[in-house]
Amino acid sequence: MRRLLMVVALVLAWAAPARADDISAAGRGVVRIVTIAVVDDEVVGFGHGSGFAVAPNRIVTNAHVVELADRYPDNVVIGVVPSEGDKSYQGRLIAIDQQRDLALIEFSGVRLPPLTLFSGAPGDGDSLIALGYPGNVDLATARSAADFITPQSPVRSQGGFAGLRTLQGTNVLLHTASIARGNSGGPLLDRCGRVLGVNSAITRADEGDSTFAFAIAGSELAAFLANAKQPVATVGVPCTSVEEQMAAERSADEKARLEAEEQARIAAAEADIQRRDAIAQARARNEVSRENRMAIAALMLVLGGVALAGGGLLLSRDRRREAAWVAAGGVVLILGAAAVFLTRPGFDESKVLPVPVAGSAAKRNAPIAAAQGRLQCTLVPERSRVTVTAVDRIDLDIGADGCINGRTQYAEAGTRWQRILVPENEQSVSVLEFDPVASTYTNTRFLLSAEQMARARQLRATVPLKSCSADQAARAALASQQQALRAALPTVYNEKLVYSCKPAAAATAAADTRDAAAR
Repeated sequence: MRRLLMVVALVLAWAAPARADDISAAGRGVVRIVTIAVVDDEVVGFGHGSGFAVAPNRIVTNAHVVELADRYPDNVVIGVVPSEGDKSYQGRLIAIDQQRDLALIEFSGVRLPPLTLFSGAPGDGDSLIALGYPGNVDLATARSAADFITPQSPVRSQGGFAGLRTLQGTNVLLHTASIARGNSGGPLLDRCGRVLGVNSAITRADEGDSTFAFAIAGSELAAFLANAKQPVATVGVPCTSVEEQMAAERSADEKARLEAEEQARIAAAEADIQRRDAIAQARARNEVSRENRMAIAALMLVLGGVALAGGGLLLSRDRRREAAWVAAGGVVLILGAAAVFLTRPGFDESKVLPVPVAGSAAKRNAPIAAAQGRLQCTLVPERSRVTVTAVDRIDLDIGADGCINGRTQYAEAGTRWQRILVPENEQSVSVLEFDPVASTYTNTRFLLSAEQMARARQLRATVPLKSCSADQAARAALASQQQALRAALPTVYNEKLVYSCKPAAAATAAADTRDAAAR
């Protein structure tokens, strides 16, 4: 009880944010890059730009931002200033490509949430967002040099995709998001917060000309990282807004509801037909049984009469002993005939139970208490919203008591099994759900700030049950604690991955069939 009160207190202290914004989430992986040139212990040069994480301890920026550090490594210090926290960190240049104007910096001391690269291309007129640290904003707001190494959120500007171009042999994206000196090296994002390119330059705006910006294309960035042997998260699923996704979910839910109602009507019609058939068959069997009994009763009655007549004949011949036995037999037969006649079966159709036929709707749509054991779950892209990363296939081993893969206890959440994961070294919270009726597995992910993650970890600390348990009281407590943790999360998610699950053997057989057809 005391632990539950602690959970409630933490939830009340942490009012859930209204939504989990994709651009804000991406901004937590954006940094300011500062270069300081020192000669004889004196600062002789200072420059700054932007960058973003492609790994927890590695940053991409423009080559021209860290050019001096490449030319004079002993005299130029690279500073990495995250968007959150209260510290800056020293970086080390580990790869540079002057042709593509890209560089890779390594640092230590804090783990940043890496951004995801979109492997597709923006469409004409698509809305794009630039994140970074424009110098004109700094000049207007900075009060001292210390402000350049103080963590603060990046500046966001929005524009449209204006076309593909080649700049000095490098593929670039032309766009209209407002950037300035200092934005160099910062990411150009789609609406879902995935990296489309790296901002690098702007056009001149002489005599009132419109200003356009250039961003090094994602294909060039991917090639640079591949040459540097730096893995990066990549997503090829087109961006869908949360609103569009939730509308699609409502539409899918409505479709599922209508399909369920239609299936229920079909099942009810089949059940009615089955019942009528069962009643007709039962009535026919009843009539046959009644007629058989009535025929038996009539035969017994005739035999009883014959026996009584025989007894009278024997009595007339003064054979009293034989007459008594024969007459007694006749009486028994007559009484038996009466009993058989009176106990002939009646008919009550309310007691008739139909026997479901093989393949009936009732059998086809029976709840899958179902989906247990080893399952193979495949991502359903049209039902998913992918913003960070997605695994195409997940293997599960579902226990009847919510034990998943033999090691993680899920809690009851209505008709589903649910577990909320709050990792120690990531800035995301995942709500994992398995629906045994629909046979679906869902990973709903919230990308949170460092402060929000700290509070989520406080709530997680109040959940003692980690491994599988048969203790129903412990599982009930887990369900209550997870409800409190879920209530503290934003009402709108960043990413939702929906998987359709099938028994592992059936899924393997289906895959083999597809492979055979392809061959």
